[in-house]
Amino acid sequence: MGILSILLLLPLFACLLILAIPSSYRNSYKYIALGFAFLQFLVSGYLYWQFDGSQTGINSVSGYQFVEQLPWLRLDLGSLGQLEIDYFIGIDGISMPLILLSTIVMLMAIGASWNISKSLKGYFALMMLLSTAIIGIFVALDFFLFYIFYEVMLLPLYFLIGIWGGARREYAAIKFFIYTLFGSVFMLLVMVGLYFSVINPDTGAHTFNMLHMMNPANYVDGSFFATAANSFDVFGIPARMVGFIILFIAFAIKIPIVPLHTWLPDAHVEAPTPVSIILAGILLKIGGYGIIRICYSVFPDAAVQANWWIGLIGVVSIIYGALNALAQKDLKRMIAYSSVSHMGFVTLGIASMTVEGISGAMFQMVSHGFLSAALFFMVGVIYDRVHDRYIYNFRGLATLMPKFTAYLAIAFFASLGLPGFSAFIGEAFVIIGTFNAESVGTGISRWMALAGSIGILLSAVYFLWTLQRMFFGQTRLKGGEEWAVALTDLSQREQLILFPTIALSLLLGIMPFLVFDQMNAAVVNLVALVSTHL
Repeated sequence: MGILSILLLLPLFACLLILAIPSSYRNSYKYIALGFAFLQFLVSGYLYWQFDGSQTGINSVSGYQFVEQLPWLRLDLGSLGQLEIDYFIGIDGISMPLILLSTIVMLMAIGASWNISKSLKGYFALMMLLSTAIIGIFVALDFFLFYIFYEVMLLPLYFLIGIWGGARREYAAIKFFIYTLFGSVFMLLVMVGLYFSVINPDTGAHTFNMLHMMNPANYVDGSFFATAANSFDVFGIPARMVGFIILFIAFAIKIPIVPLHTWLPDAHVEAPTPVSIILAGILLKIGGYGIIRICYSVFPDAAVQANWWIGLIGVVSIIYGALNALAQKDLKRMIAYSSVSHMGFVTLGIASMTVEGISGAMFQMVSHGFLSAALFFMVGVIYDRVHDRYIYNFRGLATLMPKFTAYLAIAFFASLGLPGFSAFIGEAFVIIGTFNAESVGTGISRWMALAGSIGILLSAVYFLWTLQRMFFGQTRLKGGEEWAVALTDLSQREQLILFPTIALSLLLGIMPFLVFDQMNAAVVNLVALVSTHL
């Protein structure tokens, strides 16, 4: 068994172990989950340490590392040929940073679950199953395998929100499930169309191998997604453009872009704190990863044609998310809308089709992952103490919670893009890449870079205004003396969870090469793949 399979199966083994242990030992579940999450983090750290950043990845199996490929399913379909599905996993510079991020955020989420008291066996088993699905998405190189992990991910999240969430948890869980399922159902149709359009050059059989799908030479002439002139049209639109749009929508729901974002604030507000950490820290990144790994790599010709619109969507998401965050009175909902704005930079950076822009988008995903996880954890700290998140019900918290205030202020400054922190690097590279995109003919306009800069300014407004309203001035609490007693400062466990995120933001802000060196070769290869269609 390879090291990637170990990384993938560790949380699944933990899930089965938790289910096997009798409920009389319910206090052991969180320790098992924490132990396996820590082991998974150590394995991902080893992968990072051993990773060769010079390998190109993207469309060549020789550019991937820790590759495992085994025949999984072979079925004779008669006149349709042989069904070929492989257990095919590997990582490159696009997936490696996100795998390490996922294990860090999952470890945070388990640490934040210490006060969960309801149905512990089911809760921690679902968390471990979710961890397996997330890692599976980032390592799968067979589209069928990718799709299985993508669908499996929905079930734990649905139950974690629907059972352990807030007052409107059923509504939020169903809304999240329907939105995501809507995208994935149509993704299945495109996946099947690609399967019958692509052949394995070694066996002559149709294949779900994503790397074969990235090579135009492997498409069957006259097939649905063929690159030849006699390929299909759907209502006058080339089938490859239709496939690109469908896949883009499926992944854009996850990012989420405007107007497909409305599930996010509801899911965040109703989800328990650990699930909000996973939603913001990992789930949104799956959308950006899918666009890079599949949309732009499998359909680069369609991506070039749709590029201006994708850049516009990114700009709209940046501005709209920031303005909505500015209008919120619920602290958790404000941070949720800030995520819409910050992930708009990811969409804009990808649309730039420049090395700087895509590198900035990837860096932004990593930075936003642990910073948003920290912010949602800190919202949970306040909510656990007084069960209230309404911004205007708090004033002068710095007097009562000085350590908490310090951590939150640093996280706010880091998130708004203050130089010296990781978010500044990501956003700056996206702006630079967007500005340069017009000169290399990607269709992106320079005014989009200016609009993105306005989004950074707005983020400073809503973060600093929230800090001023809640934490400074004379202490005034809606709950009076009862709240003043309940609002104790951070415990050692809470500081242990928060400190690594702040340290990471500062470390990557000073030494961004820790991420850039790992992904640069893969990003350059992706830009070269797409640029042939400009």
